[in-house]
Amino acid sequence: MQEITPELVRTFSALSDPVRMATLAKLAEGPSTVGDLAAPFALSPAGFSKHLSVLQAAGLVAKELDGRKHICSLRVEPLRAAFDWLSFYQQFWSDNLDRLEVFLDQSQAKNHRKKTGE
Repeated sequence: MQEITPELVRTFSALSDPVRMATLAKLAEGPSTVGDLAAPFALSPAGFSKHLSVLQAAGLVAKELDGRKHICSLRVEPLRAAFDWLSFYQQFWSDNLDRLEVFLDQSQAKNHRKKTGE
């Protein structure tokens, strides 16, 4: 089992909100200004700033100043760690689904034999 680090917990916590998830999806397209990122949401600037702060604290977003504009960009390292952690469970589900498929195949074959009298 993979270690549950404070960084991993911050990443999943940051991903637990639809505004923050949508913000990361937008940043996956490329860097963007804070104003452009906030535009789709019915939030005050302070409200969106709180979401952005959570993303920055989790290490998912880097923000730099370009003149008077704050430019945000996606940082993928924390997402890679989350992916690695989830990958363990992907194998778990894959193994269980494989066993379920075998069971269903055997069950269908048994039912077929009953119906045909084999």
